Amino acid sequence: MKNLRTLCMAVASMTATLLAPVASHAADYPNHPIEIVVPSSAGGGTDMMARLFAETAKKSVPQPFIVTNKPGAGGGIGMTEAQRATPDGYKIGVLISELAIIPYLNMTKVTTADFIPIARLNGDPGLIAVRADSPYQTIDDLLAAARKQEGVVSMGNAGSGTIWHLAAAAVEQKTGVKFNHVPFQGAAPSVLALVGGHVDAITVSPAEIGPHVAVGKVRVLAAMADKRLPPPYDKVVTFKEKGIDLVLGTWRGLGVPLNTPPEVVKYLRDATRKTAQDPAFSDALVKANLQPAYMEGEQFQAFMNSQAAYFKTLLASVDLKK
Repeated sequence: MKNLRTLCMAVASMTATLLAPVASHAADYPNHPIEIVVPSSAGGGTDMMARLFAETAKKSVPQPFIVTNKPGAGGGIGMTEAQRATPDGYKIGVLISELAIIPYLNMTKVTTADFIPIARLNGDPGLIAVRADSPYQTIDDLLAAARKQEGVVSMGNAGSGTIWHLAAAAVEQKTGVKFNHVPFQGAAPSVLALVGGHVDAITVSPAEIGPHVAVGKVRVLAAMADKRLPPPYDKVVTFKEKGIDLVLGTWRGLGVPLNTPPEVVKYLRDATRKTAQDPAFSDALVKANLQPAYMEGEQFQAFMNSQAAYFKTLLASVDLKK
């Protein structure tokens, strides 16, 4: 018993020693730049949101936010890096909807329980889009082609196990069609593949396809939303309007590793709230076709947990194989 007590005291002392430097620096936080790890490639909706946040946050945070992109494994690489960072507030992660998905695909061990959430900032429905010159004029045309011959329609996505891969699989489940799923290293590469004629269609968010829609290169066939979206997508039919009960989308927020000092968490939450309430940020989001969807830390945690439960159930009934 004495040896066990001695061991416990030694472990406690070691833990205190390891955490002491973090705690000692919390009082003057932040005193150098803060890194934001984006778990996707540059140019996509997640990257845009992070960069808009970093730019607007300059008004309330004395140190700059530096955005770094770590794509791969459905967002698992970037979010794992953020989760394993020193818990001092100088490396924060962009948490995306895939955090509630990829643990069930054995693509990462990181889950929604492995972060202290700062806030949710954005939420967008999924879209199915084709090139402007595509023979598929409507969602009915595309589904009919996919139903007629299995795998004839190639459907690009942001990577295996991402929300957009799962969104296309959910369309298959709801309609009985079969696509040829083509994964890319992020949404931006999938959009370029569509524009370049390498795939027939993609599942994507409004932000990621917006610039190409604006110049007439891409046409959106359907939205996975409860109701029609604001312009320029107000003429896009929803799956619900077609009698298909499918509402699915992405969300994006910020989180820090467990054991981050409470005073640092509070600082980041306060600064994030101020940034989210700044019209410059919300207006920039809307202009980029990203819908503001602010949610406080604890509420964001409950939301993420509910999403994890939802996707766990959905994945049990969706065949994600090609």
